[in-house]
Amino acid sequence: QVQLVESGGGTVQAGGSLRLSCAASGHTESWYKMGWFRQAPGKEREFVARISWSSGLRYYADSVKGRFTISRDNAKNTVNLQMNSLKSEDTAVYYCAASARLTIRPDEYDYWGQGTQVTVSS
Repeated sequence: QVQLVESGGGTVQAGGSLRLSCAASGHTESWYKMGWFRQAPGKEREFVARISWSSGLRYYADSVKGRFTISRDNAKNTVNLQMNSLKSEDTAVYYCAASARLTIRPDEYDYWGQGTQVTVSS
């Protein structure tokens, strides 16, 4: 079992920045891939970014490329999402997730956090 807890959400004006963190505990494995997803009201959950614990290899959705940066701290078992130049369309609940597979499909992630709200006001 893996437990994931997100933090760092809040309300920010358009153009501003927020940093989300995901603390992982339990049977965390170096081969896990950690992802960030988001879900806006009335929409499906969508992939945002992914990083491999071991290699640090990153992958981003086109909608956030150049604005968001995913990183990990292996010693602290945390994954972070630095979000810059935020837009109103970034408003959503953001979730941290873990998968044994290199994937962007939410149904292929095995563990999920409870989510943290990000609201971008225009």
